[in-house]
Amino acid sequence: MSIRAALSATLMLGLAACNPPAADRYVARVGVGERAAPSAPIDSPDTKGAVWVRSAKNAQRLIYGKPGEAALFALECSDKAGVPTIVYTRFTEADARAKAILALIGNGYVTRLKVDAAREDGEWLWRGSEPALSQNFEGLTGARQVEATIPGAGSVIFNPSPLPGELIDRCRSQVPPRTRASEPAEADAA
Repeated sequence: MSIRAALSATLMLGLAACNPPAADRYVARVGVGERAAPSAPIDSPDTKGAVWVRSAKNAQRLIYGKPGEAALFALECSDKAGVPTIVYTRFTEADARAKAILALIGNGYVTRLKVDAAREDGEWLWRGSEPALSQNFEGLTGARQVEATIPGAGSVIFNPSPLPGELIDRCRSQVPPRTRASEPAEADAA
């Protein structure tokens, strides 16, 4: 063993002895026992026979679920601060003020969307939003099945339908066209 390797090994052993493992410090500082545990995970719902339908109350909203049963998911085109936005809601119980990631897998796309627990009618459910032009919605515009998963809230299988793609395209068409600064102004005909 070279002198350089021996010195390096001695230095590493000395440094390791000075500090406790990172996990020990983290647990002592945060106090894991003092936090409330998350709710137990739920099973994925059976979506055989589930369909997308237009909301009777809002032409810019789609509801997904089995006819005659509680809704499982919703997509809505909203205008947040002048920017057309897609709002997505998973109708299942969420822990108060929780945050998570909604994974969308299908039609050749895998995307992740942020969701937060939102209070509606005294209940906490999962909701998120992104500008309509976001590429994260491309998986919903195809003609195949899509899977939407939130950890602990199960997976919802979206059966094929053209309605989500139509809603997203319609919402995107509401985005005002951009004018490039380098374009010359048109001269008025004299």
